[in-house]
Amino acid sequence: MAEVLIQKIWMYDLMIVTNELELEELSEKLENHLIESKASWLKIHFTFVYYSIFKYNKFKNLENFCNDIIAKHPSIIFESTEFTSLHESALVSILKRDDLQMQESVIWDYVIKWGTAQNQVYPRNWKNDVMNKIKPYKKILDKQLLKDLEQHFILPDQPIKSIILSKRLILSQELPARVNEPFSTIISEEHIAIFSSWIDNRPSFYSRNNPYEFQLLIRGSKDGFSPRIFWDICDGHVNTIVVTKVRGTDEIIGGFNPLAWDKTKIDHMKTNKSFIFSFKDGNIQDSILSRVKNENDALWYPPLKSKYGPIFGDCEFTMVSYVSDFTQDKLSWCSNYNCYEKSIRTNNDKFSIIDYEVSLYLYFRKVVYQSYYSFTMSL
Repeated sequence: MAEVLIQKIWMYDLMIVTNELELEELSEKLENHLIESKASWLKIHFTFVYYSIFKYNKFKNLENFCNDIIAKHPSIIFESTEFTSLHESALVSILKRDDLQMQESVIWDYVIKWGTAQNQVYPRNWKNDVMNKIKPYKKILDKQLLKDLEQHFILPDQPIKSIILSKRLILSQELPARVNEPFSTIISEEHIAIFSSWIDNRPSFYSRNNPYEFQLLIRGSKDGFSPRIFWDICDGHVNTIVVTKVRGTDEIIGGFNPLAWDKTKIDHMKTNKSFIFSFKDGNIQDSILSRVKNENDALWYPPLKSKYGPIFGDCEFTMVSYVSDFTQDKLSWCSNYNCYEKSIRTNNDKFSIIDYEVSLYLYFRKVVYQSYYSFTMSL
């Protein structure tokens, strides 16, 4: 994870440096490349990117990219812990959006929150009703606007004299379903805590303060079950957890790969950090963890990527389909060879799956944001 993070940050830094050197054409090309090819990285590191671009006030394409996301999902910035440190120009840029999907009264609350953070001298003991959110700030409001506001709450249908913007458009349709979907349809928060503990080689499981955040990359039932889809989507991603739900047994079987998946490579992959696992009936109390023993054969990136998905060790956990659908043919299996400490199944029977997911884990993401943001702001 750190290696990929550094690579992407290096590209972002290069864009900043070329801009400071007034190499505008190169800077713009790098900016567009980040948007077109590294959109997932920009979204994962959204807070860092958004807060930093306004320091330079040059990257309008990135600004528009971020504002389009904020318009649909304003909570990503308004509910962030760094909201009150948002640059004034950034806040103004957001408020100018007519398609911001948030009620005006809620936006006003956030504007007051931001404003009071900039000036700590603000009224005390004021209530939460709408009028009391306005009256304490009458000194900064136009007199006519203040009168119109008071009139509006008494006679809302009467015309007002102040010139104001038209009402913000709130879309009636629901936001994409995936936003409200559970993180996983296979595993629970308890499983995630266990994975995090295994990654850290902890003797006990994280009960709270889990330092890892998991981001879903693939869900078979949504993205498709062909091996080729697995390689195309996972290509280049490091530190991933693969989980499958076995048809007929409800076992959860999977593995952790700290290395980057590479759809162009055909080779045995070396690492001493990978592991495979199983949960009988999905029960967290009945788990088997098997760490890599032969690090030179920790994983195998096969030549036939149209038929083979992930292969851990010497097929000690492998997903296979000759009909481009892991759910249709019973060819996936877990061998009992010696690349890993022990077998994660009690038999060598081949199986098909109900569903599978691949998730990317992010280590201390918030700390990385804040530390790197502080570093770049000091340059």
